[in-house]
This record gives sequence, C-alpha cells and structure tokens, in this order.
Amino acid sequence: MFEVPLPSAKSPHLRRAGSRPIFTDQGLVFLTEVNEMKSPSMAASGVAMMPSPVFLWRFKVVLFLLWGISCCKIGWDSVMRMNADKRDLFLYEAFLYFNPLLLVTLMVWLWGVNLWIFSHSSVNYAKVFDLDHTHLTHREIWKCATWMIIIVPTSMAAYLYLYSHGEVSLAASQPVILYAAILMVLIFPFEIFYLPSRYYLLRTVWRIMLPLQAITFSDFFLADIMTSMSKVFSDLERSVCRMVNKQVATIAWFEADSVCGSHSVVIPVVLVFPYLCRFFQCLRQYKDTRERTCLFNALKYSTAIPVIFLSALKYHVFPDSWTKFYRPLWLISSVINSLYSFYWDVTRDWDLSVFTRIFKFKNPHICTNLLYGRKWVYYWVIGSNLIFRCTWTYKLSAHLRHNYLTVFTITALEIMRRFQWIFFRVENEWNKITSSKPSLELSGNEIPKEEDRLLGSATHNV
Repeated sequence: MFEVPLPSAKSPHLRRAGSRPIFTDQGLVFLTEVNEMKSPSMAASGVAMMPSPVFLWRFKVVLFLLWGISCCKIGWDSVMRMNADKRDLFLYEAFLYFNPLLLVTLMVWLWGVNLWIFSHSSVNYAKVFDLDHTHLTHREIWKCATWMIIIVPTSMAAYLYLYSHGEVSLAASQPVILYAAILMVLIFPFEIFYLPSRYYLLRTVWRIMLPLQAITFSDFFLADIMTSMSKVFSDLERSVCRMVNKQVATIAWFEADSVCGSHSVVIPVVLVFPYLCRFFQCLRQYKDTRERTCLFNALKYSTAIPVIFLSALKYHVFPDSWTKFYRPLWLISSVINSLYSFYWDVTRDWDLSVFTRIFKFKNPHICTNLLYGRKWVYYWVIGSNLIFRCTWTYKLSAHLRHNYLTVFTITALEIMRRFQWIFFRVENEWNKITSSKPSLELSGNEIPKEEDRLLGSATHNV
C-alpha cells in the first residue's frame, strides 16, 4: 500500500544484522555473510541449492504457529486437570514466575519497532544514545525477542504440565533453570550473545543505581523505562524470594505470615526503587547545571513515593483506618502523581511543538503517510497518555495484588504507553542536538566530545 524507502547504506545507525566491522583505507566496512566473500560460481551454486527466502520464512511461520498452539494446548489441559478450588492459586503462582519475563519480552519487541522506525527516519538514534558501530539493529533486537518468546512460554507450559501431573520437584526446577539461564546470558564474559551490547546495558544499570557521575541521556532514558516496569521488578523479587526460600510449586506464599507474600515490606521498596533512582539522577543533574527545572523533575518522581507506601499500608493497618483515613490520602496522591507526570510528558519530555509534526520525519516513511495531519492522532496521543498514566497509578493499589490478569493487562498497557513515549522523547532529543549544532555534520563515525554527551549542558536537558 505504501512503499517504505530503503535507508542509505552509509546511514550511521544502520548495520546489517550479523555483520562484523573491519577498517580499510576507505574507512569502516561491514562484512556480512561468508557467502559474500565466495567466488561468483560458488555463490551461484549455493543459491541453486538453497530454498527461496519466501519459502524459509513461511516454513518458520508454520513452525512458530504449531509451537504456539502446542504450548496453549498443553497449558490449558494442565490447568483443567487441577481442582477448581486450587486452580486460581495455581494460575497465580504460574503467572508470578513467568509474567515478568513475558512483559520484558513485550518491551524488547516494541523497542525493536522503535529502532525500525527511527532507522527509516531522520532521527539518528545512534548519535542520541552515543552508540558505537557494534550496537544492535532492530533485526537483532527482534531476533532476541523471538528467542525469548519461544523459551519463556515453553518453560511455562512445562511447569504447568509437570505440576498438574504430580511432578512437583521437576516443576519447581523450571523457573529456577529459566532465571539462572537468563542471568548467565547477561553476565557471560565471552564474545558471544552480543557481548558489547550486554555490557553496555549492565554498565548503564550500574550508573543508574549509583548516580555518582554526570547523567547521560542513556542513563535517564533507561531509568524512565524502569519506572514503567516497577511491577515487573516487584514480581521478580517475589519469584526469587520463593526460589531462595524453597517455596516454589507450593501455596505457602499465599498465607499472611509468608516471607514472600503480599505482606512483605520488600514489595513497596522494590516498587519505589526505580523512582528513587530517577529522583537522585535529577538531583545530580541539578548539582552539575544549577537549573531549577531539574528540581521540578525530581519533585515529579517524589510524588510516586506516597502513592506506593500508602497503598502498602493496607496490609499493615486496621481495615477501618485504611478506609477512612489512608485510602483518601492514597487517592489524592495518585491524582497528583498522574496529572503531574502527564503534564511533564507533554510539555517537557515531548515539547508542545512536537504536536505540529507528529511522526513527520524529514525522510518520508509509512508512519508519515498514515498518521501525519490526522486529528485523531493528536487526541489519541494526549488522551491515551493521560488514561494510561492514571491506570498505571491505580495498579499500585494493594487490593489488586492477587488480580494477576488485571495487573498483567495494566502493566502491558503501561509498556505500550512507554513505547509511544519513546518516539517523541528521542525525536525531541535529536531536534535539540541538531538545533544546537546547525553547522556541524552529524555522522555515526564522529566521536562525540564528553560535554556533548552529558545532559548537564544548557542545550541538552532531561
């Protein structure tokens, strides 16, 4: 319907998936497949022997569908084998272990979509995030997400099947093995599984946890994404807690005195931790720049703290005290946090002027043709951001901790809101960079100066 133009081969933020860089007299060159180095005769014979790409793609789609149907069938049959009075607890525990990884997979998929659109536009995201030539492309991001969406549901189906058939010890080992494997992949110190990108992520997380240095765009950007995934971190903590205390594949955690249950004081601490990280980042930036805007930004993140801890008091006060005193305070703090965050998204993170050019990239793109100039886009962007902000705050309500499907849906919607936020935030940052240096040619091979990367400069604010 609409033809998406191919980006230039010299685009600084595009690299062919699976390629490796070499340096020649002509500059940086990427070698892709080994077949490209073969002689024409060898290449021709290889093409004749290999099936067509369309056939391979269809074959993969068929295998993927068969796998998905098989996992759903096994999971459904396993759930139906459980007694009706234990079925809800059974599903809740299964969701506790696997829904955080499913939501992380969704975020990875959507991040790949972000990069795909940026790679076909004028937004040089490699320059914005200060990435080198080894950064992952959208194809490689989608490859990682594909493996995640295969491994996580497979482990979940195995857990349901083994537990429902009485193999409790084997069922308990499934989430433990899955979490251990993911951790090993992240910290594996060898040149496999995209080592530079993995360590770039780990370094950024470390800088977020200890903001003792000047804040870069990547630092605050990832910290903002972490605030949208605070419930994911909370479920991860509860899952690891159950694994450490050997409570996997039991219902002991549902009791009031369980160390990993809903009464745990660790839950609000984990929920508030991403907001505290972002709060201290703003204070650090104010120390570097002395701009009052940083203090107002810090105030925005501080409004999430009373929302989280007032909600947690439901499990530690009498019901009458919660209903008559603490719940009204929680509602007031929720409204303040939602409206303040919504205002900041539109006026600061996105810049009001962005609404004159929604998805209007300098280079034509399918999104330009579909979205630009349509009024419903403006209403959707503003309205959905406000609604999702309010529902995200409502999710922190203590009485929703056992409504796993509701919480899962709300968290997925918040991830969608963050995915939408990324488009405007990164474009706005790129506009700041280009407007501050109109005479400088911005290229991916350019080595940025330290003062250009720091967000403390007056033209490069958070």
